[in-house]
Amino acid sequence: MTLVEKVMTQEPYASAKRVFRVGDNGSSHRGGAAADRLIRQFSNAVMVHTPVHASWVSQIESYFSIIQPKVLTPNDFTSLDEVEDRLTAFEQRYNATARPFRRKFTPADLEDLMARIARRANRKSETSSSLPTATTSLPHMPLAA
Repeated sequence: MTLVEKVMTQEPYASAKRVFRVGDNGSSHRGGAAADRLIRQFSNAVMVHTPVHASWVSQIESYFSIIQPKVLTPNDFTSLDEVEDRLTAFEQRYNATARPFRRKFTPADLEDLMARIARRANRKSETSSSLPTATTSLPHMPLAA
């Protein structure tokens, strides 16, 4: 809430009719309690949660996983302007050479995987129900002498 307060008390957010606060489903800001807490403090704030399993936050994490080793390491910057220049140069180069991500795992692949899992589970349950039960017991072994 400290960051939210810093943002919401500055213009243009302080006087905006509505401000959307987009958050993932992290434990500190998921659910109705978080939305209620936000609107109690800032009546113009609206909490919007990203989908649980398709968060755009994952895209940001992917981008940072690229720039961290390629742009920000080693962290030997002498000024924020130098950081900005390096990030801008990388962005221009990356945008010129990047290709769209092509998913290879299709809905049909998912159906196939689920069918194989179901078959395996059925085989295990059939095998375990047809195994003979043990009729002998192990000899008693003392735990300590």
